[in-house]
Amino acid sequence: MNVKPDFSKHANQAATAPAFLSVWDMHAYYGESYIVQGVTFNVHEGEILALLGRNGAGKTSTLRAIARLGDPEVRKGEIWLDHQPLHKMASHQASQAGLGLVPEDRRIIAGLTVEENLKLAQIAPPVGWSLDRVYDLFPRLRERRAQEGVTLSGGEQQMLAIARALCRDIKVLLLDEPYEGLAPVIVDEIEKTLRIIKEQGITTILVEQNAVRALQLADRAVILDTGGIVFDGTAAEVLENKELREEYLAI
Repeated sequence: MNVKPDFSKHANQAATAPAFLSVWDMHAYYGESYIVQGVTFNVHEGEILALLGRNGAGKTSTLRAIARLGDPEVRKGEIWLDHQPLHKMASHQASQAGLGLVPEDRRIIAGLTVEENLKLAQIAPPVGWSLDRVYDLFPRLRERRAQEGVTLSGGEQQMLAIARALCRDIKVLLLDEPYEGLAPVIVDEIEKTLRIIKEQGITTILVEQNAVRALQLADRAVILDTGGIVFDGTAAEVLENKELREEYLAI
């Protein structure tokens, strides 16, 4: 008889540790479809967390629920960011509290230049991320500051989407499939930028189908399966555990 591997001893192992962002017993639905089923995990300040799992595991839904988008609907649970109750906030309030979501489709605003996209997002007056500082991090965007944002290449649009989030002086960056459709050399550039952002103290949660690349970048990993957590530990543990990778990530 084949017995399914049990990785539950790893699940939520960091749930009681001091955290910068804490998700506690979160349950979320699309209508009557039960998508996120009692998820609990912590993310520490300045940490990169890879949120992984097969298609349909609930990764993007978890990310959207943290961002308080209302879809999926969170019906139970708590989300705390730096002692602030995100679960009591609307999406614009969560954004003001320091969350920055970069969705898979990037949402670059048509008809606006690169700089106009950035200025539209920038808080006034800028506290930590001025346009000059953003351009220093993304020299390509400085070169294309007068170009319409939607005419940029896929990699440049991803850079613009991340830069736009930074302009809001965020504390936590939420990235949904940032490597999708990008050439490996562009992924290298994005990862280099994310490491620099980490050095600036920004916390990142990364949802990514390219699990190996995500694990090589991340400090820790949370693996979801059918809406629940099956592993919560270091990224190195996942890379070293062939059985875990094969069972839940197909790698």
